[in-house]
Amino acid sequence: MPLPLLRSASTLLLHALVWGLVTVLLVAQQPDYPGPKPTEFWLTQAVVFGLLVAVFYLNVAWAAPRLLYGGKVWAYFLLNAVAVLAVLAIHQLVEQRLGVPELVATAREAVLNPPNPWSGPRPHPLPGPEESSMLVNPGVLLISLLVLGIATSLAAMQKGQRDAESRLELERRQVATELSLLKAQINPHFFFNTLNNIYALTLLDADQARAALHRLSRMMRYVLYESPAGHTRLSQEISFLRDYIELMHLRLTNKVQVNFEMPDPLSPDPSIAPMLFQPFVENAFKHGVSATAPSCITIQLRQPTAHTVELCVRNTVFPDRPNAGDDEPGGIGLANTQRRLDLLYPGRHTVQVTPRNASNEYEVCLHLNL
Repeated sequence: MPLPLLRSASTLLLHALVWGLVTVLLVAQQPDYPGPKPTEFWLTQAVVFGLLVAVFYLNVAWAAPRLLYGGKVWAYFLLNAVAVLAVLAIHQLVEQRLGVPELVATAREAVLNPPNPWSGPRPHPLPGPEESSMLVNPGVLLISLLVLGIATSLAAMQKGQRDAESRLELERRQVATELSLLKAQINPHFFFNTLNNIYALTLLDADQARAALHRLSRMMRYVLYESPAGHTRLSQEISFLRDYIELMHLRLTNKVQVNFEMPDPLSPDPSIAPMLFQPFVENAFKHGVSATAPSCITIQLRQPTAHTVELCVRNTVFPDRPNAGDDEPGGIGLANTQRRLDLLYPGRHTVQVTPRNASNEYEVCLHLNL
């Protein structure tokens, strides 16, 4: 069942329980004698029921939100005091106008002491203690206070739900904004580097430059049409990563060795956030390649299960070059990538960074539960 429909059903059930309880309490107020009760008594109880309904929804819909939670506590309690007094006064007035105490006394006398034809006429019965004229009816007072308490509790619960929904909506918008900013940082930086590589390649090999442009157009199509959707297929993300690696590999010398291991496709093909792996690989190409010294980049992408992905990227460490990924202007680095993972996959990912392993390599491993 959808959440709004479930919430509406819960609210209707709660209101039904409240008014069922109030009805039972009002019915329980009937005079303690067997036999039918005067119709005027039930009319009085119906009037009280209608007044309690008005007081209840006045509190839930207006008084509690505007006064109690609007900083006007004194006005809220004053209004409810006046409402309770009004219910008691109207109950007393209706009861007296309809002659309920006298009618109840007469009915009780007729039931408990049936008329004897051999006896003379009996005097008019006096109302019993519960039917006597009282300034305050204890039963009506207690029921009114109960209704006010339930109304205040319901208003507090609704306010808590609205506040929670507002916080969730604010967090959702904040997450969406941060993701948009992170993606805005990722895409321009990636294309800036790639276009520089293609420009350098046009001076060396025009055929390879055309092949690189074809790969770049395919990657641009992926970024323009897949990235804004917020999710893509894992197979498409792997294809994008392969194009990126091949494009970056074109400008490398023979002193750089690039190893890329891809998983065999599994079924079903799970969804994943687009361009999630690219910053890790870009960081390796940025910091693990030297123009003079031999270097190695190893990219291992595994899929142990249908909904689990592991990425390990290793690159050679050069003493004169940091490997943080945040040192260049415009770079997104691993810190922002970690932030993006925290927003997209909270509690479902781990990132392990080894600045220098036994093979003198910088290593970063991502374990992701899709």
